[in-house]
Amino acid sequence: MDVAKSMIRHLIVLGHPGPDGFAHTVAATCGDTIRGCGQEPLLRDLYALDFDPRLRAEERTSAGVAPAEEVKAELEYLRRADSIILVYPIWFGMPPAIIKGYVDRVMGAGFAAGNLMPGIAHPLLAGKRLTLVTSSASTKPWLEEQGQWLGLRQAFDVYLKTIFGLASVDHVHFDAIVEAASAQYVDQCQQQVRDALRGLCSSLLAERRHKRFEQLDHGAAI
Repeated sequence: MDVAKSMIRHLIVLGHPGPDGFAHTVAATCGDTIRGCGQEPLLRDLYALDFDPRLRAEERTSAGVAPAEEVKAELEYLRRADSIILVYPIWFGMPPAIIKGYVDRVMGAGFAAGNLMPGIAHPLLAGKRLTLVTSSASTKPWLEEQGQWLGLRQAFDVYLKTIFGLASVDHVHFDAIVEAASAQYVDQCQQQVRDALRGLCSSLLAERRHKRFEQLDHGAAI
C-alpha cells in the first residue's frame, strides 16, 4: 500500500457509560470534525461494546499466545489508525477502569516488559499520534493542588508516549463538567475540541504530503 495515498484514519476510543453525557457529545464532535477535514473516524464505544477491561493471566505472556477475539478486532482498528483519541472522564483522580483495561489488553497486547528499559517501540503504535480528551467535575487547579494532575500527565501522557514510541501526545481537558453546566460553556468546550482536531488533521495531512513528495523524489532518482 502507498502510505502517502491511503486514507488518514483516527481511532476514537470512548470510555463513558452514559450515552447522553458530555463524553459522548465530545466523541461525536471528534468524528464530525474529522469527517469535515476529509479524513476517517473509527469510533469504538467500549461500554456499548461491553468490552472486558480485565487482563487475563495468559495475556501477560507476550510469546506465542493469540489474543482473545475481542482484542484481535480492536488491534485491527489500532493497526489501521494513524492517530488514537481516548475520550474519558476522570473519576476519583484516575481514568475509568475500562480505559485502563483498553491500555492493558489492546495497546499493550504482545508488548513485553523487557521492551521498556531498552526503549523498543510498540510495532503498532510507534510513530502514531495520541490525543487524550478528558473531563472532570472538579477544577484543574484543585486537581493540581492534590498532585493528581501531575500524576495523570506522567502516567498517561508522558509514560505512554515513552514506552510505546508514540510521535506525540496531546491532552485536551475540560473541568467543572457537571449536570448544571451551562449550554454556553458546553458549546465552548465543543469548539475547543473542533480546533484541536482540525489542528491534528492538518498536521497529519502535511505529514502525508511530505511522504508523498519523498516517494516522488525517490522514484525520480531511480
